Amino acid sequence: MANKRKLGRRTDHRQALIRNQVTSLFDNGRIQTTFTRAKETQKVAEKMITLGKANTLHTRRQAAAYIYKPSTLKKLFEEIAPEYETRNGGYTRVLKLGPRRGDGSEMAIIELV
Repeated sequence: MANKRKLGRRTDHRQALIRNQVTSLFDNGRIQTTFTRAKETQKVAEKMITLGKANTLHTRRQAAAYIYKPSTLKKLFEEIAPEYETRNGGYTRVLKLGPRRGDGSEMAIIELV
């Protein structure tokens, strides 16, 4: 993946951040974060939903290696992915909210479509 955003963090911290955000997105359906974090989370979330659509043992293990909570993994494969069975991508959307009051960072909401 060329042009990966670094988000001002070390690799392990950045990966944990994205994993946590993907898990929260699948748990809650939508999360509010900065725009750049939302775009990175969107990439990974779309890939996880695509794995969920295949629903084989191999894809379940691939998703389990990434998603922390077993309950979220179960929800992904049994509730979220079947909703998008006929859809070819575009499972999430990012909506800009405007600048954050404290530091002016561009805020966004990422949600499942």
